[in-house]
Amino acid sequence: MRNIEMKEEKNGLDLRKTNPSKSVDLEEQIECTSISNENQDNRPSTTTRLYKRRWVMVFLFSCYSLCNAFQWIQYGIINNIFMKFYNVDSFTIDWMSMVYMLTYIPFIWPVSWLLDKKGLRLIALMATAINCLGTWIKVASVRSNLFWVTMLGQFASSLSQVFILGMPSRLASVWFGSEEVSTACSIGVFGNQLGIAIGFLVPPILVPNVDNIDELAYHISIMFYITAGVATVIFILVVFMFQEKPEIPPTLAQVQARSIPPEEYSYMASILRLLRNLPFMLLVISYGLNVGCFYAVSTLLNRMIIEHYPGEEVNAGRIGLTIVIAGMVGSLICGIWLDKTKTYKQTTLAVYLLSFVGMVVYAFTLSLGHLWVVFVTSGALGFFMTGYLPLGFEFAVELTFPECEGTSSGLLNCSAQIFGIMFTIGQGKIIEHFGTFAGNIFLCVFLLIGTIMTGSLLTPYTRYSSILQ
Repeated sequence: MRNIEMKEEKNGLDLRKTNPSKSVDLEEQIECTSISNENQDNRPSTTTRLYKRRWVMVFLFSCYSLCNAFQWIQYGIINNIFMKFYNVDSFTIDWMSMVYMLTYIPFIWPVSWLLDKKGLRLIALMATAINCLGTWIKVASVRSNLFWVTMLGQFASSLSQVFILGMPSRLASVWFGSEEVSTACSIGVFGNQLGIAIGFLVPPILVPNVDNIDELAYHISIMFYITAGVATVIFILVVFMFQEKPEIPPTLAQVQARSIPPEEYSYMASILRLLRNLPFMLLVISYGLNVGCFYAVSTLLNRMIIEHYPGEEVNAGRIGLTIVIAGMVGSLICGIWLDKTKTYKQTTLAVYLLSFVGMVVYAFTLSLGHLWVVFVTSGALGFFMTGYLPLGFEFAVELTFPECEGTSSGLLNCSAQIFGIMFTIGQGKIIEHFGTFAGNIFLCVFLLIGTIMTGSLLTPYTRYSSILQ
């Protein structure tokens, strides 16, 4: 690998002389390499470049992912308040989060096809437009008899999510170099996690638990107007600034991917190849188990905290914030670690095992009566469970290259949504009849199963191998 980098540096000196028609402004270009394949095949030289604007692309994606993720949990974290305002039961409010999971399952297939055929820009435009529409529908729903309107707005937001979750690995591969692709994927996931964190923190602050319905409507409308304003600004930025792909690919792997003629690519054939890939399918199931547990814990967090610590809605949000902030740190650390070591299976297995341990500790300490203990154990759980998200994306790409990253990510997320619905409903019913401890042990069992499955994975690293060749 070091020899390749030295060769790239040497050949890069003459790039502007040999390729004057493809030169770019020095302020835009931060790396320029020309790799000459002077071998027995007499293959032509291949040029790769990195552009500063790749950071703008991942920043824009992170912003609209953040805005959408905030809406996923904004109802669930103040479950009891929305129950009172709309006069519905807790299970109905749980569906405001679960609709994100349910919508994803049927719509991921056409959206993945669009990502494969039309590329990143169209997907980004559709994601931000639908998300913006959903926020303004919610603005019109702030009356106690208009629950169906707020549900319609949440459905639009959940549909936008389908265009978002599969993009981090694809965006990272299209725009970033081989030594930073995992870090870039982690930054993309980082935005989604930050949105969830804000979704835990802000709603309990903006919408206090007051008895006057008119006053409650005022506070809810403030939250909805702020969300709609942010979503509108982000949509405008994406329209004018988001680009499809760099003119010249950033890596040899992308050079290879671009060389495949569109007419030779079949989306259905790609799906079938992935379904026959046993290591990848084991990862799909184990990823679904882990992330499904995270979805269940996040959706039901308010109910679990309020049961043991009545009146602590604000602290329930802060505990959720702690889970996600710790997970964001874990995501970035794992992304940097993967870029440095390429130890995909070892890192994924270690993080999965520690997620299981964290869930066990959380289950046994939740009812001790000390909120500071819950904060500590929740932080540890979040560091590993949420930190696992980008690991799954990047591990999947390694197992499936040169299949489209959006397709593999779509299957991972589909599994997560299915298990998320199952675990949220199952844990909710167990909590209702047997208490929070039994509900959390229910999740521990599945995390143990996922850990065993991850340990049994075979690891043919196809993308990394292609870069070394």
